[in-house]
Amino acid sequence: MEKTYYTIGMAGHIDHGKTALTKALTNVDTDRLKEEKERGISIEPGYAPFQTEDGTQLSIIDVPGHERFIRQMIAGVAGIDLVVLVIAADEGVMPQTEEHLEILQFLGVEHCIVAITKIDRVDEIMLELVQEDIQERLEGTIFDGAPYMLVDSLSGTGIDQLKSTIIDSLQAVKFRDAYGSFRLPIDQVFTVQGQGTVVRGTIYEGAVQKGTQLTLLPKGLKVKARQIQVHHEEREEARAGQRTAINLGGIEKTDVFRGNVLVASDHFLVTDTIDVALNLTSGAFTPLKQRSPVKVHVGTSEVMGKIVFFDRNELEQTDEEVLCQIRLDEEIVVRRGDRFILRRPTPVETLGGGWVIQPRGGKYRFGPETIEMLQNVMQGTPEDLVEEVLSKNILLDLQQLIQQTSLDEPVLKETIAKGVEDGSLLEVGSQKFSLAKTFSKIKGEIGARVESYHTDYPMRPGMSKAELTQSLSAGYPKPFIEYSLNALAAQGELKKTGQFIALGTFEPHLPKQWKVRMVGIISALEKDGIQVKKWEQYFEGTPLPKDEITDLTLYLLETGQIYRLQADTMIHRNAVKRAVTKLKQDTAEAFGLKEAKDSLDLSRKYLIPLLELFDLLDITEREEDQRRWTGK
Repeated sequence: MEKTYYTIGMAGHIDHGKTALTKALTNVDTDRLKEEKERGISIEPGYAPFQTEDGTQLSIIDVPGHERFIRQMIAGVAGIDLVVLVIAADEGVMPQTEEHLEILQFLGVEHCIVAITKIDRVDEIMLELVQEDIQERLEGTIFDGAPYMLVDSLSGTGIDQLKSTIIDSLQAVKFRDAYGSFRLPIDQVFTVQGQGTVVRGTIYEGAVQKGTQLTLLPKGLKVKARQIQVHHEEREEARAGQRTAINLGGIEKTDVFRGNVLVASDHFLVTDTIDVALNLTSGAFTPLKQRSPVKVHVGTSEVMGKIVFFDRNELEQTDEEVLCQIRLDEEIVVRRGDRFILRRPTPVETLGGGWVIQPRGGKYRFGPETIEMLQNVMQGTPEDLVEEVLSKNILLDLQQLIQQTSLDEPVLKETIAKGVEDGSLLEVGSQKFSLAKTFSKIKGEIGARVESYHTDYPMRPGMSKAELTQSLSAGYPKPFIEYSLNALAAQGELKKTGQFIALGTFEPHLPKQWKVRMVGIISALEKDGIQVKKWEQYFEGTPLPKDEITDLTLYLLETGQIYRLQADTMIHRNAVKRAVTKLKQDTAEAFGLKEAKDSLDLSRKYLIPLLELFDLLDITEREEDQRRWTGK
């Protein structure tokens, strides 16, 4: 069964015990900065690993509770799957509790556990009052009905029960898709002596392998994942939902910033204009005027911009969703559906949050026509919805598409039929569908991987199909890989030779680096004719590496340039041809060992293996002590 990975956030007011609770759960102190130790508060998000007995791997994020560090809090909770809302029993719901609660809802966090801490400091009556207050504050929110846990981090009271509740609650959480395109929003950048630049973040989607070529957006810089760690343990791969550190090659620390995004494909947009659906905070705030400066938090990015309305010139408190646009001062990386938080820079306050309905907005006229257009974009056409879910899931059958698009079956079938007809959709096998652009993407990846293999191993017939499939399996489901390989072979882009895959135009050949040496060895073998030395002797005194000798041997055998005479000896095909020609001239239709010996002037040491090779090649066939020419 595939392992699952989740990220849990610890949120709540300053000094309500988030860090102590994290330590009680994981035995890791997440306050790592000197200033945090001295002041007794969390300034940057802290991270700790937590693994359950069933193998589910969790990352716990302890986010700052002080209002001055709300920007760090937002970066910390971006990408969490479940939140533990920490409320101290001796204080109850406080201002940052309220703000964290709204931010969590704006960011689309749907699953919550309420942990009431410091229960040793209050009596039962006070504890009941605190629970009633919490219930009242959560009523009507997405967290209404969340389980309550009573804990004391220092004594350990309730910690085991909290662990069990976390595990149970995760059963309802959909784990992140490791088959999507890899995306890692960066929240920390640092250097390690002798290693270079290291970035850290939570993988939103997809997977990354050691050695993978990546792109750092929005700058578009090409980098390489030299090393991958998950909670200080080196790994070959990291997947969606994991807290990951990646040692990058080809870039300096000064070129990387919090808010940058690492990706492994061209599926992601860089934009400075986003169309959004905005929900406002429930608290009072000063009306927001047209084109007012705002601060946008999306993923781990924090960017200034201006808000643009198309149906009003001033935004006042409202419960309605507001369709508008944010024009940013800097480029960011977003996808449709990404959540954001909107804050006012002066005076600093949270205004609301929502989701990106169109990552690359345009310039629109003020008026109802634009609002209607944005509503249509928000709702999405059937074609948009199908494309969106197939972009994330690569390959889905009809039932899965119905579930994920919420389209009626007749509408979905019509949309699919239209897509297959116009070439934007592909039917992969029986009633399974994918995007044509995804096939184009994997075609490029397969071509690049196979071409790279040919460059590294030019004498081999191709890349092992199993190895190629494995190298692609982190990004694509195996049925789609199989379909793509078959389709490319049918198109002549690839060719299959047994278990090997090669480019359609590729032919095995000697490597440029060793060609002169290898040609000399082949010539020496041909010159020795039918009285050859042991094969290894031809390589004595040459600098050829052992693996190159192995590859050369297999290449010459598979291309028929040499034949294996015995386990440790080879013979050139031209030498075999000359021997056959001479022996035919000197013998009748049938001949024995003596006639062959006289004709070829060979001792039994060389003669017997040579005649057996003739039999193996179907040049002759043996009948007792005689051989007959087959005429082939």
